[in-house]
Amino acid sequence: MSHPPSLKAGERAFNLLLLLLSGGVFYEAYRISGFELPNSAGAFPLLLGAIMIVTMLSILLGQRHHPRPAAGGALGELRQFLATHFPLPVVLFSLLAVGYLLALPALGFIAATALFLLIAQLCLRRGHWISAVLVTVLITAVIYALFTLLFQVYLP
Repeated sequence: MSHPPSLKAGERAFNLLLLLLSGGVFYEAYRISGFELPNSAGAFPLLLGAIMIVTMLSILLGQRHHPRPAAGGALGELRQFLATHFPLPVVLFSLLAVGYLLALPALGFIAATALFLLIAQLCLRRGHWISAVLVTVLITAVIYALFTLLFQVYLP
């Protein structure tokens, strides 16, 4: 008899989180129209929420005999999970995206987008200023032209 593979760091906790989110999907779907009719507005989201809950329960039950990861306790497992799923470039670009969202009201769409693209290009191109500036200007001009000329949408 073969032994089940050990879980990856944070796998069980992540699946529990997905189960909670599935419950949230089911609850929000119930708030749409309850259990009134099979063809009501909330019926399909309710079905999807129920499928998500059953699937996550099935996965969690299937994992109960899998050994824990060899990470040296809960803190070691957390460190291994963070190192695997949140490397420094991902964290930095996530912070850059949050900064972009915070800068939008203050700077406006065009200026905030140009600043975001310039910083992102400088990070991705490792300091090649000329190409980063050219790509930023080109992409910002294309975005501006698409929204103002083609879609005729006012950009703040």
